[in-house]
Amino acid sequence: MSNPIPTEPPSDTPVTDRAGILLVDDMEENLLALEAVLASLNVPLVRARSGEEAIRALRRERFALVLLDVRMPGMDGFDTAAGIKRLDQAKDVPIIFLTGSDPDSGFTFRGYATGAADFIPKPFDPWVLRAKATVFLELHRKNRQLEALLARDHVQLAEMAHRLSAIGSMLGEPGDGGAGADDGDGEGVGDANTLGGPGELAALRGHVAGLENILRELRRGRSPQP
Repeated sequence: MSNPIPTEPPSDTPVTDRAGILLVDDMEENLLALEAVLASLNVPLVRARSGEEAIRALRRERFALVLLDVRMPGMDGFDTAAGIKRLDQAKDVPIIFLTGSDPDSGFTFRGYATGAADFIPKPFDPWVLRAKATVFLELHRKNRQLEALLARDHVQLAEMAHRLSAIGSMLGEPGDGGAGADDGDGEGVGDANTLGGPGELAALRGHVAGLENILRELRRGRSPQP
């Protein structure tokens, strides 16, 4: 009995947030075959009939994976891969070469040297193609999640710095003559009057509560609630 075809990436990622797959082949029948096999992955499938067209597509939008035919007239797969790796916005996009036969060692070396992540011989096994595409789509999704977490943490840390600065200003930094300085009568600071009244004390408590909330959310790995 044949193995089941892998399921699509987890459905908790909205379709509109998924980067697509760029299909690069000069033969219409090959593009149709790729689309038929990958359609149920529920991600955008973008065609390119040449290396030049592929590079233009990568300049326009973000992709999770490039499926690239090696043997194309003019700009072949190796030249196209080298061009892709020179694009800042696309240099990290994984490339799977589609080859007409099992590549020999020299062919394989050249492919990996120009940035190939893998090879799939033609005629390709639909299950293998979908399985490998699913892995790279999931990897891209995880990378996007990590980018979002890092961006969120950057915002939260900036908010913490802002609140700490505000607290420091309200308490008075040492040596600045502010509310935290000793007035010479031997008494320290620490009551509501040193903060200019109940209003400033309430503001201080608000900043402290905000810091506690940010720290809780960072520990949970979730965005702060409004």
